[in-house]
Amino acid sequence: MESIKIRTHIGDDGILQIQLPSEIANQELDVVIVFQPVIPEPSHRAKTPQELGYSHRFLENVIGSWEGEPLERPEQLSFENREEIQWPTS
Repeated sequence: MESIKIRTHIGDDGILQIQLPSEIANQELDVVIVFQPVIPEPSHRAKTPQELGYSHRFLENVIGSWEGEPLERPEQLSFENREEIQWPTS
C-alpha cells in the first residue's frame, strides 16, 4: 500500500482531479480519499517590542546595562560515563 499526499483546490463544480504516476497505469486500484479543509497558517513574522508591550526604547535602555560584578562561567564538570543500554534481542 502506498500513499500520496497532495494539496489541491476543488472548484465550484465539486470535481476533484488527481493525476497519478505513470508507473501505476493499467492497474486496478482501491482508492481511499480522506480530506480535511486547509486552515490558513498564522503569520510567522516576529512581533515588534511594541506589539509585545515594551517601550520602543526598551532595548536601548537595557543593552549593556549590567552594573554588578563581571559575569564568569564556572569550570565545567567532567562528563559522566554511563553503562551502555543493552536492548533485548529476539
